[in-house]
Amino acid sequence: MASLLPVERFRGVDLSRVADRARRTLGDDVMILHTRTVREGGVPMVEVLATPSHALESVRARLDAAPLPPTLRKADGRPYGIALVGPTGAGKTTTAAKLAVRRGMFGAARPGLLKLDTSRVGGMEQLATYAELADIPFEVIYEAREIDAAMKRLSADCDVILIDTPGRSPASTELTERWRTLLDVIAPDEVHLVLPASLRADLAVDIARAYATSRTHCGATHLLLSKLDEVPRESGVTDLALSLELPTRWITDGQDVPADLKPGVPRLLRSWGLTADAESDWAPA
Repeated sequence: MASLLPVERFRGVDLSRVADRARRTLGDDVMILHTRTVREGGVPMVEVLATPSHALESVRARLDAAPLPPTLRKADGRPYGIALVGPTGAGKTTTAAKLAVRRGMFGAARPGLLKLDTSRVGGMEQLATYAELADIPFEVIYEAREIDAAMKRLSADCDVILIDTPGRSPASTELTERWRTLLDVIAPDEVHLVLPASLRADLAVDIARAYATSRTHCGATHLLLSKLDEVPRESGVTDLALSLELPTRWITDGQDVPADLKPGVPRLLRSWGLTADAESDWAPA
């Protein structure tokens, strides 16, 4: 996938001279993204990837998510709702656990966990275990008639509720319709589409369309790229995020709970400019 914004390569005997060349080419506001040392004819050289800073700020503006409200519990007493949706195997359940158990993730607000439609028993058990270890309220909803009672119990103890949903499969249209209807009744404030960073761009676009807002269902409001650790050199992940045109609050880059959860935009900016054939020795500037 070609980069959506300009990144150019410069090489010279030292960083100062390379930066001067980049400045003359790209303007005084040039930003150096990545650096490395190479040898040319046996002579050590400095090589950089650079971009105009206005281009970097353009990327940041397209990826930035609005800050969470300072007070997550609403005026009517309802907790703030953050739902995770996406295909099977994207890492939604692990991500929900990371968000819930990381100390201070939502300031002083207390999180709770809600699981919709436990078609995968292992997913429920995994969340239940994390909730028990971290002393976090946890509820499971199978049918619409259970929503009110579960939400009342969570509202009594929680300021923010993290909602885990089943994976979507083309073969499970009826089940997908069922849990999305449950989610619409709950009406979360944010719906994060969780996608593996290694997913092909065309497939990612198709999945994003499937989770878009429709006349029947609420749609994804944010993107959460998962498993960045499975993408060699994290090449192309920023372009993938930009192509889906959803703000990105968080990314995940491993299975450790809760460590492998990071703010989205800084990590994606660090990866910008690395293409699929990028050499392995580039370092962020």
